[in-house]
Amino acid sequence: MNTRAQRLQPAADQARQKTEDALAQLATAQQQVAKARQQLAELEQYRREYAAAGNGAQSVSALLNRQQFVARIDQAIEQQVVEVERQQRRLEQVRANWRNAHARESALDTVIAQHVEHERRAEERREQAEIDERMQHRPPR
Repeated sequence: MNTRAQRLQPAADQARQKTEDALAQLATAQQQVAKARQQLAELEQYRREYAAAGNGAQSVSALLNRQQFVARIDQAIEQQVVEVERQQRRLEQVRANWRNAHARESALDTVIAQHVEHERRAEERREQAEIDERMQHRPPR
């Protein structure tokens, strides 16, 4: 006999797989955010070091070149800030997907557990009814 719990098991297995897949995507997204933040920190550190190193006397053209280079570093920092924000938004989306998948898996597991418990109680009642029936038809001693 194929019980309700057994019929729901493939759906629970599929939900579990989706949760595992979503968890792997979450880990990847977290790594990408960390990498983007690290790159931003490196750019900012490079900007500070470059700005601190250029305090000596320079020609006008060297000063202009330095200013242009600093402007390019600042532009790279701005682009990296946008990238960090984009990766952070993606992480939040992936995290929401994982939460949804996890909630569905948990709900299916709960439903299956309820069905198993219901089936167990029904089986106990059936067995008790059989015992009672046998006891009624038993010859007295």
